[in-house]
Amino acid sequence: MKFQVCKRQAFTRLPKCAWIFLFFTLFFLVLFITNTLEFQNKMKTISIFSRPAAVTLSTDMHYDFCKLKPLSPKEAQEEDLLLESITWPETPPLSFPLSLEKTSDPDHSTFTILPKRGGGQWRIGDKLEVMINMKDFQGCPKKFGGDVLLARLHNPTLGAGVAGQVVDHLNGSYSAVFSLLWEGSAQVQVTLVHPSEAITVLRSLTRKHPDRIYFKSLFQSGSVTETTTCNVCLRPTQQPVCNYTDLSTGEPWFCYKPKNLSCDARMNYFNGGYQQSITTMEKLFKSGVNLKVSIRASGPAGVTIFPRMKGQSEEKSSSEESGPSGYYYQDVWRGLGGTKIRQFNTSSAITQCLKGKVVHMYGDSTIRQWFEHLTATLPDLKEFDLNSEKQAGPFMALNFTHNIMVRYRCHGPPLRSTTVPAIEMHYIANELDNMVGGSKTVVVLGIWAHFATFPFEFYIRRMLSIRRAVVRLLSRAPDTLVVIRTGNPKSLTCFLHSSTNSDWYTLQQLKVLKAIFKGLNVHLVNAWEMVIAHHLPQELHPQPPIIKNMINVLLSYICPEKDG
Repeated sequence: MKFQVCKRQAFTRLPKCAWIFLFFTLFFLVLFITNTLEFQNKMKTISIFSRPAAVTLSTDMHYDFCKLKPLSPKEAQEEDLLLESITWPETPPLSFPLSLEKTSDPDHSTFTILPKRGGGQWRIGDKLEVMINMKDFQGCPKKFGGDVLLARLHNPTLGAGVAGQVVDHLNGSYSAVFSLLWEGSAQVQVTLVHPSEAITVLRSLTRKHPDRIYFKSLFQSGSVTETTTCNVCLRPTQQPVCNYTDLSTGEPWFCYKPKNLSCDARMNYFNGGYQQSITTMEKLFKSGVNLKVSIRASGPAGVTIFPRMKGQSEEKSSSEESGPSGYYYQDVWRGLGGTKIRQFNTSSAITQCLKGKVVHMYGDSTIRQWFEHLTATLPDLKEFDLNSEKQAGPFMALNFTHNIMVRYRCHGPPLRSTTVPAIEMHYIANELDNMVGGSKTVVVLGIWAHFATFPFEFYIRRMLSIRRAVVRLLSRAPDTLVVIRTGNPKSLTCFLHSSTNSDWYTLQQLKVLKAIFKGLNVHLVNAWEMVIAHHLPQELHPQPPIIKNMINVLLSYICPEKDG
């Protein structure tokens, strides 16, 4: 009987245990299947490449949804050092709702010209130092740094000007140092580009809205067309993604897949627009209030410069770290050290310099501006009609008599441009790798203006890719001339301009560019200094007198002055 009782108890409890076990088993199985399907939908990516290959998508994710190019351990270490070198001072958290009372106010702030060390007259070759003291809208001194300031020393009558070097002391005060390079009067001008609090907003926008400018592509097959959004920063959705990562360079680019067409039906690329209402901090970007506003002097705003004393050493270049790359005098840019800047004032002089040369220009519209200057200046340099889009190109101009060819091609995405055929979107590194090079070849690069809304890592990785291609080119053809145009400050009149192309972004790119190409046989045209130092307004596309001086620098690299 005892056996029967025990048997009966076991039999009656078994179904209950089994049902509990079965319930939990089914629950976890359903949960697993659901998560797996959701993950597969999110990661559903269709890869389209220029030639068949197996490519694994980078798992290197930045800013949550930006897929950036993977780096080697050595490059990752270099990137970390570059990011560290452009670290901007932190500012206290902003209050909500925002009040300007505690933010930097150019109207209350002042600058003071410090006395000459050792006393005496200011002379050519001396260094002039200016102390800038920032205050808030209540007139109280700022206690931390991070303001974006530009400084120049100039004399409009003489057509003279030089950019100053600004040093942040991280306590609300700044120094601006100028080289004294001409005889006569010189006026100091200091401009607040952004208060430090605005940089907090710009950094936040890059973290949270790197896709605030978005791009689109048209897909077409027969009469069926669809348009989808494209970017390197695509927010995850249930929609499949077309992967257009370049096989040679590894440069990433993605588009949402059209619903009824394949990824290889992509026809073109164009700027899709700008996201609105992404911040409530627009008051930090008000023209005439705290955006590109001059700061007044607390005493004299200028000095008188006397001739150099006998035995006084001359101003040599100044490496990029220690002083200006050049200055204007009589509206002519004069380099400091290195290559002497020649003046090519006639079309025949320019033609003689370019005789037998092939000039390849790659970059954004600020490089296209150089192409347009040459074709407008040289009557015998005839543009060959390639039936290209007016802004993006590609363009080609020829002078058969003197065997000159000048070409322009825009850089690969991102590109805020009008419609460009997808097949015409070429990466600079690939173009350089397909180039023979040699003593008759000139390469001109300029890539900066279209990267301002993205994480700095994106720009760094693009420039590292281009550097590798430049090294390969110079290894097989060391006589090839490579010239790089830097970015320049520009007109900023509202929040939209600041959030998409701030001078702060350009300044950071300039530091990165110099560091990446340091030590290579590459020449820089320092557009940053050339625009700051000139008396004309700062614009994205500098006015013709500035462009003429930039072209003179380029031509001086191509045709340097012969010794003796």
